[in-house]
Parts: sequence; structure tokens; C-alpha cells
Amino acid sequence: MIRTITRPSTSRCTLPMYIGFLLSEPNSVSCCRLGSLLNMSHDSVNRFLNRESYSPHDLFNEVKPGINLQGGTLSVDDSVLDKPYAHYIALLGHYWSGKHHAVVKGINLITLYYTDPHGQHQPVNFRVYDKADNKTKNDYFLDMLAEVLSWGLEPAFVTGDNWYSCVKNLKTIKNHQLGFLFALEANRLVSVEKGSWVQVQTLDIPKDGLVVWLRDFGQVKLFRTSLKNQVRHYIIHLPEENDSTDNNGLQLDAFKQNKFELLHDCHWQIEQYHRAIKQVCHIERFQVRGKVAVKNHIFAAICGYVKLQRMRATDVIKNCYQLQRNLFNEVVSAFITTLVPSISKNSISASADNMR
Repeated sequence: MIRTITRPSTSRCTLPMYIGFLLSEPNSVSCCRLGSLLNMSHDSVNRFLNRESYSPHDLFNEVKPGINLQGGTLSVDDSVLDKPYAHYIALLGHYWSGKHHAVVKGINLITLYYTDPHGQHQPVNFRVYDKADNKTKNDYFLDMLAEVLSWGLEPAFVTGDNWYSCVKNLKTIKNHQLGFLFALEANRLVSVEKGSWVQVQTLDIPKDGLVVWLRDFGQVKLFRTSLKNQVRHYIIHLPEENDSTDNNGLQLDAFKQNKFELLHDCHWQIEQYHRAIKQVCHIERFQVRGKVAVKNHIFAAICGYVKLQRMRATDVIKNCYQLQRNLFNEVVSAFITTLVPSISKNSISASADNMR
């Protein structure tokens, strides 16, 4: 569970209160709004957001009891929290957005997302990109990978998109005796015949993949997918049981299309996670400015997603969207049944007046 606070509280607002607010408030996520709902000062909410510095390890401790730490798939990806009209918020920058297909203003969130062998999935580590750290997203990824491994996570595979498929990352994962699935840029060089290097986009790749030699790395299996007229390339590396290249090649040959699709589906969970934290957990919709407050809001939003995933795992809800969708059903129904007769009566009266 999440650790207790480090010093006596001067605020009536607590983390569970703030998480509940993020999951239930349909529109206005602000300190004033929460304060008015719970009859407390908005300063109390602001003090809560500036008081603690929750860490990624706190998140891991929160999700650890509900997942199998061994044999799952660990995915890395980042997402931009849109802040197009903000000017004085900490951690703000300009980043490429896959959603907008352009560089946008916002906050960059990098996440490690874990899917265990039983299909339970949760975020296990995260970073908020901070230019003051003088690190790249790949540096953050390697730091987070080392952390989760030291915390006791034992994944079988690591997955990611082409941004994270640099040779340094691939070799680091290999050195940890882990398999991986990563997307590749179309111009990455591979060799099918010794001494001949070609771009992956020029190859004729069968459905069950093609074993190739990736430049500066080693033997991998290459797959090609096509979705919405977008061609993508992925490479598979399997954990090596010994140093025999021939034996590893035989294992790659046995890795067929169905296994690739299962692993790719596990990676897709992180895309659904990014969508849910924005649409349901209000991770983008905050009105604080300081670095500590922004990070604590982001942490609370991620914890809100963790709560929803637990409810889904225990069949309380079917998906992350159900809780908020059903929260106001009775209020909306009562409003409609009260308003419709009044509207109908006024419409009839207006029609009669017009006929006169």
C-alpha cells in the first residue's frame, strides 16, 4: 500500500479524497471545486498537492499485491498531456504527439506498463520529463527498467515502439537475459545474407516473419504489420538459454505469427492505458503550477487508474469507463422525467397560442 505521509498533516484533504474526486468529477478539476464539494478550504487541497512527493516506488508498492511479478510483459511508451493554453506551469515543454501528429505544448509522461501471465495489467513505473535532469527519454527508460528489476519484477519480455529501439536499449535488455519486441524504423539496416545490408522496408517478409541480422546487435526475427494503410516493422529477440547462435536461430524460427500477435496485444495495453488516464482520470485537467503539485496530481491520476483496474479485476466494473458513465444515471434520469412533462406542456401551450 501507499506509504503514510512523512510529517503531520496541515491539510484536511487526503490522497484517497483526491483520487475519488478525479474519478467522479465530470468536468471541473480544481482545488476550488473539490473544496466546495467537501466543505473545506481550497487551500487545504492546494496544501495536500504541495505537501508530499510521491515516488514511482510508491506506485509499484501499490500495484504489487495484485499482479504476478514473474513471466509477464513489460511495455514502455510515453504520452503528451496536452496543455495548449498553459504558460506558467512547471515541466511544460514542446513534444511530438502521436495523437496530433505534430509538436504540441504539454507535459511528457513516460510509463512502464506490466501485463502479467494471467492478463492482469498495471503501470509499474513512470517519469515526468524534466529538462533540468538533462536526460533523454531513452535514459529515463533505462533508469526505470533497472529500478523495476531491482524491486523484484521479473518480466519475460520488454516491448516498445521505434523511439526506444536504439541499439543501446536492445543490448541492455539482452544483457538482462530478457526477450523483447520493438518496432523499427523502415530504414533500419539488416542482413539476410552475410556482408549485405538492406533496409527493412525493401525486404519481402513472410507472414510468419523472417530471421535476420540487425546491424550492431545480432540475430532477430522481423515481422511486418499493416493497419489503416500504415506499414510497421517489429523485431523479436528471445532470451538466450546459452551462447549458441544456431540454437537461438532455431527458437526464432519456431516463433510464429500467432505468438507475435499475442505479444503485440500485450504491448497494446499501454495505448489503452494512455487513453483511459486522459478520458477517465483527468490526468491532463489540473490547475496547479508548481513542480511538486503537478507531479502529485499526475501520481494521483495514475493511482485512480490502478483503482479502476482492481475493480475490473474483481468484476465490480467491466471496464475503466463504466464507473464514471453510470455515476450520474439516476440524476440524469430524474432530471429528464421531471423536465419532459414541463417541456411538453409548454410546447402544447405555445402551439395553441400560435393557432389562435
